[in-house]
Amino acid sequence: MADSPSQARVRQALDAQGLATDIVEFDTHTRTSHQAAVAIGCDVAQIAKSLVFRCQHSGQALLVIASGANRICERKLASLIGEPIGKADADFVRSQTGFAIGGVAPFGHITPIRIVIDQDILHFDAMWAAAGTPNSVFRIRPKDLVSASGGTLADVRLD
Repeated sequence: MADSPSQARVRQALDAQGLATDIVEFDTHTRTSHQAAVAIGCDVAQIAKSLVFRCQHSGQALLVIASGANRICERKLASLIGEPIGKADADFVRSQTGFAIGGVAPFGHITPIRIVIDQDILHFDAMWAAAGTPNSVFRIRPKDLVSASGGTLADVRLD
């Protein structure tokens, strides 16, 4: 089966980083961490969920990649980036990343995006991330996820 345009961008980004991994497409949705973990057969904590926020002063997008088991502390994020953040709607997410909510990949975005990564992903040998569509994922080592995305590791988990 041919890649969708969104999956093709993810595959190109993986190839550009020299990361050989397969994009796995499911007949069911993998939009949420729970759905993805069930489809893959892994622990929900091994899902690299992508959350897009809108920075309230600059209007820029902020992508947070977190362990699927963790909730994100918006206060910690705001302190880290130096401005308050708010939720991003579906149109904003698509216009900034090129992906629909539930399929936002950690890279392959259509615009440059600041990325913060939950340091808890380092507890695992492998993570599963969205591959550009709400039913496709790929497996990646946490250190490769950090380097390929250009993200900054931080403690962003809600305590």
